[in-house]
Amino acid sequence: MRTESLKYVPTAILSQQMAGLRQDSLIVNLPGKPKAIRQCLDAIFPAIPYCIDLMDVPYLECNTQVITAFRPK
Repeated sequence: MRTESLKYVPTAILSQQMAGLRQDSLIVNLPGKPKAIRQCLDAIFPAIPYCIDLMDVPYLECNTQVITAFRPK
């Protein structure tokens, strides 16, 4: 997220954009401005299904017309 944000603002390196797991929840800390949220979500959303796979919960199917999930082989 920081790498994507750095394309737009030099202070992005100071932000607290991060993600983590807490029990059975994936928590994604996003920036505060709607435009920045969209930019970050566009960058990380393909990886979300794989993160959920790693949590050992039911498999998440994606609508490939909307997003192509990143899942390493």
